[in-house]
Amino acid sequence: GDVAAFTAALRTLVNNPQFSDVMFVVGREQQKVFAHRCVLACRCQAFRGMLGQAPVGSQDSSSSVPPQGPFILGNVQPEVFLAVIEFLYTNSVTLNSHIALEVLTSSVEYGLQDLCKLCVKFIKDTLSVEQVCEALQAAVTYGQADLQQHCLAFIEGCTAAVVRTQGFRELSDVVLARVLRSDRLAVDELDLVQAVREWAHAVLERPVPEVAALPVRELRLPLLAPSELVTLESYNQQDLLIPVENIAAAWRAHTLRKGSGVPSRLCRPRRGTRPRDHHRHLEPHAK
Repeated sequence: GDVAAFTAALRTLVNNPQFSDVMFVVGREQQKVFAHRCVLACRCQAFRGMLGQAPVGSQDSSSSVPPQGPFILGNVQPEVFLAVIEFLYTNSVTLNSHIALEVLTSSVEYGLQDLCKLCVKFIKDTLSVEQVCEALQAAVTYGQADLQQHCLAFIEGCTAAVVRTQGFRELSDVVLARVLRSDRLAVDELDLVQAVREWAHAVLERPVPEVAALPVRELRLPLLAPSELVTLESYNQQDLLIPVENIAAAWRAHTLRKGSGVPSRLCRPRRGTRPRDHHRHLEPHAK
């Protein structure tokens, strides 16, 4: 038969109270969403388990008749939940950039692998400077390796713009450290140090040295010129962002004219690193 016509017919049942036998109250708005138990149960194991139990406090908890709800889902946006319902009925989904990441989250929570793949494809196709860090954080959180690689490549292409976004300031320390390991970041090291400083200061409930301990290990201080290290030390006296031994190792690289005692990766210029005269002394350690 005509697949498009079949899908269109099922789409008319999405959030349609006619013939529905279960209701959800969704989000802070407490929006009512109507559905059909048999569709949800046969399409999603998580819903099958949910619909087989009466809501907490229900008088029907001991009855053999499955409860009609309402089931309270206060932690999800109605638009996001309706996207999940649409997928369960039609095996397709209508996404936009405002809900795609949250629909991805719901797809993982409900164990909907095909919906997860659709979300990942949409996110990759519509990635922007403002959203790439949030997408990377989600990709790491939910183990989406392909999306991680795509986001990292995007960040490498426009690093200077990305580090100025709110999303960058909201990265976890683990994910930020992963970004900073890249040789292909299109930004100078001095700008990266400043970006990490601003990121660390955005986390108000913990001391800066504690917050930044992991990402700071990936800053390539030997690439900075002596005058830049002096300025860095001045700032560092105020917030202790960088351990003293890290700065001392950078000074030692200048004194010895080589990256002795410093991990080779920290002496390797990135794609966006501005050339300094002393870099030629570090080159053997980049090979």
